[in-house]
Amino acid sequence: MNLIDNILEDHGKAVAYVKKDAAILEKIAAVIVEAINNGNKILFAGNGGSAADSQHFAAEMSGRFVKERKGLPGISLTTDTSALTAIANDYGYENVFSRQVEALAKKGDVFVCFSTSGNSPNIFKAAEKALEIGCKTIGFLGKDGGTIKNKCDISFIVQAPVTARIQETHLLAYHIVCEIIDNSF
Repeated sequence: MNLIDNILEDHGKAVAYVKKDAAILEKIAAVIVEAINNGNKILFAGNGGSAADSQHFAAEMSGRFVKERKGLPGISLTTDTSALTAIANDYGYENVFSRQVEALAKKGDVFVCFSTSGNSPNIFKAAEKALEIGCKTIGFLGKDGGTIKNKCDISFIVQAPVTARIQETHLLAYHIVCEIIDNSF
């Protein structure tokens, strides 16, 4: 087998988690739809490629995914460089998202986090803060879910060893969730 064949084989194994855990994706969509119907918002966070996923998911909500519908309240906490750098400077990088959750979240909101390791300290602290406030917490996690799975009401965990395969699978999973959300509005 060549490199491309190996990558595609590993990708196929990772994507099998989506089919196996389809019911989890339905639950995630239901929690998000219920929160929006109750006048709440959805906050997203992640680091690196997972930051891009949080921005992508938020954009699919506030813009549109496939279907024409009203804009939905999805906000990525990774986009405000002034807040990120000020909080990191004053409180440490491990607090860049928890401080924003503290400032922006209210009971009934949903915090969606992405972590391919499941162990990002800043994501852990943000999920912990979200739970304190009374938010629902959803994790798109990798490996074994790490410590963050214990701070999530619902977790979609891709048990793949390679970060790229986890991220590819997260993308497919949240696109499925976006389509379910689209069909709810």
